[in-house]
Amino acid sequence: MEPVKLNVTCVIPNYNGEHLLAKNLPRLLVASKNKRNKIRQIVVVDDASTDGSLKLLREEFPDVVVVKNKVNRGFSATVNAGVKVAKEEIILLLNNDVLVTDNFLEETVKLFKDDKVFAVSLHEKGYGPAMGVFVNGFIEHRPGKEKKKVQDTFWVSGGSGIFRRKYWMNLKGMDEKLFKFYWEDLDLSYRALKRGYRLLWHPSAKVLHKHETTYGKVYARKSLQLTKEVNQLTFIWKNLTSGNLFRKHVFGLFSRLRKHPGYLRVVIMALTKARIIRRARKKEKKEGSVSDEAIFAKFTDFR
Repeated sequence: MEPVKLNVTCVIPNYNGEHLLAKNLPRLLVASKNKRNKIRQIVVVDDASTDGSLKLLREEFPDVVVVKNKVNRGFSATVNAGVKVAKEEIILLLNNDVLVTDNFLEETVKLFKDDKVFAVSLHEKGYGPAMGVFVNGFIEHRPGKEKKKVQDTFWVSGGSGIFRRKYWMNLKGMDEKLFKFYWEDLDLSYRALKRGYRLLWHPSAKVLHKHETTYGKVYARKSLQLTKEVNQLTFIWKNLTSGNLFRKHVFGLFSRLRKHPGYLRVVIMALTKARIIRRARKKEKKEGSVSDEAIFAKFTDFR
């Protein structure tokens, strides 16, 4: 097996984030000058912004590669477009509201010497590695405690994580048909776990992430919450292939509907994607080699 080339392409999706790029890109450029971070290319994919993002990039950051979406395609499609044009094997995904530290990748990229590693989560202040639990018929994720050593994690954030491009392409990237934004990185991470890849969290990869800075201004809070709930249900229907656990999900779903009749709206919205979900589920059943039970057994007792 050829040695892994540990050079990095950074992909940043952007939609009307002119002020965020102006604030955070200079810090990333400083970090890229630290050769031990291995950053060789920076790509910003603009999702049809209507502000001055493109002008700012053209005038202030000429060395940054810019990819322009002609129409607004959403987070998942925008990230996928950036990964496709990336020249390096390791992909750093950063939201435009993430502020990096000068040495945040020095130790992190080395983890990809292990051929089983698909992705590594950066250390957002206040968040440790993630737990994944199956409770009351639903898949949920919870933050673990911050520790001083590398840990396995249930998922790697699409806004602050690094990924092996080869495996990304094999997995077909983020599922832009089912997840425009929210749960798209959980879906990708879970599919990787089902195929036997490892997901890690590194304590020294420190970044500061002010969550939902962009989407919080574009979408109403109720709309965002509805999207999260629909995508959670979509994720379960697509990825939970264990017959035993899926039966428990159906029982839990009816129990939730009895207690919260308003949840019917979430179910109906998820059902509009039933045909796509069915095809994707069939693929997961065929290609997954690790059981749902094995994944949750690994993370349920995670501390």
